[in-house]
Amino acid sequence: MQPTLLGVPYDNSSSHLRGSADAPPLIRKALWCSAGNSWCEAGIDLRGQLGDSGDLSILPHAHPRSVIESSVAALLGQGSRPIILGGDHSITYPVVRAFYRARPTFDILHIDAHPDLYEEFGGDRYSHACPFARIMEEGLVGRLVQVGIRTMNGHQRQQAERYGVSVISMGEWFRGTRFELRQPVYLSIDLDALDPAFAPGVSHREPGGLSVREVIDIIQGLAVPVIGADIVEYNPQQDSSGITALVAAKLVKEVAGKMVSGGSGVRG
Repeated sequence: MQPTLLGVPYDNSSSHLRGSADAPPLIRKALWCSAGNSWCEAGIDLRGQLGDSGDLSILPHAHPRSVIESSVAALLGQGSRPIILGGDHSITYPVVRAFYRARPTFDILHIDAHPDLYEEFGGDRYSHACPFARIMEEGLVGRLVQVGIRTMNGHQRQQAERYGVSVISMGEWFRGTRFELRQPVYLSIDLDALDPAFAPGVSHREPGGLSVREVIDIIQGLAVPVIGADIVEYNPQQDSSGITALVAAKLVKEVAGKMVSGGSGVRG
């Protein structure tokens, strides 16, 4: 099953700042930049092995979640393993719905500064602060594991307990707490999981986060199959140096390499 890029230029469900809708073309530009090459660290040349279905066209007044879900379902029906380029984190909910329709047994590994478990945020149940509440209330995954969390408030702590979410805070990660996965996994990476020193081009900078190396090690250390992924919340308007686009592209390469090389067993 070929890893295949799909850009979802949508940020209408963002709070605080918009701009992540502009991200997909810039991530692609960084991915194929002549200053680098097409090889991932596993020694796999991704040129010719990484497909690209372009960017979705989400028209004004359309139903964006339906467009996203049906488009991802079409890719899955073609035998692809989608790597979704966001866009804000609200897109993960319809993406995971499409995966559930195709194969109802998998887990999610969510790497983020924020748990995104609000019941609603600013009156919007589909805000980028809420996708994992929607996913868990619909029972779309077997297990949700969150890594790098460092903004958990009382409400979201209650939500995590309600839905049985396995949360590894940034402090716990630093002290050596790790996770185990036993089912195929969907990987959701919010770039603000990274410390702003590594990825300043996000809408919600949260100091005290993961390094690029740590996230790469998480990806490379997965010993279960990665069935799909999203990389979200890159905001080019906050990325004057372009470094965050390069970070996003690096993570795309490592995720695609892991999909090509496969995985088995339990590790994390």
